[in-house]
Amino acid sequence: MTAYTLSTTVARPFAETVEAVRAALAEQGFGVLTEIDLQATLKKKLDVDVVPQVILGACRPQLAYRALTIDPSIAAVLPCNVVVRAADDVTVVEAFDPDAMVGLAGDSEALALVAEDARTRLGAALAAL
Repeated sequence: MTAYTLSTTVARPFAETVEAVRAALAEQGFGVLTEIDLQATLKKKLDVDVVPQVILGACRPQLAYRALTIDPSIAAVLPCNVVVRAADDVTVVEAFDPDAMVGLAGDSEALALVAEDARTRLGAALAAL
C-alpha cells in the first residue's frame, strides 16, 4: 500500500476480479461512473503492451454531494478511482485513499468526516474480495 492508495491482492483471474470489485463497490453504495481500459487505450494510442488493467471511477452520490457542499473544488478529485490490475498469478486492486484527498484540500474537519466514511466503505469493499 502506498501513502495514497488502499490495496489488496487476490488470487483470482483479472476479469473475474473486475466483476467482483464492481459487486463489492455496489454493496457499499458506490456506482461506477467511468471505466478506462488502460491496456486497450495504451495499445491504441502508443502501440505498447501492458498488463490488463482498468480504472473504475466509483462514486457514492451521498458522499460526493456532502463533499461538494463543503468544498466545491473537491470535484477535481472525484470520483474515487479504483484500479484493477493483473499481476503474475494474482490481481491487484487499489483505490485512491480518501484521506489523501482531504490532505489535498487542506485542513477541514467536515471534509475529513466524509473521507472517513468513504475510506471505511472502500476498505470494506476491498476486504470483501
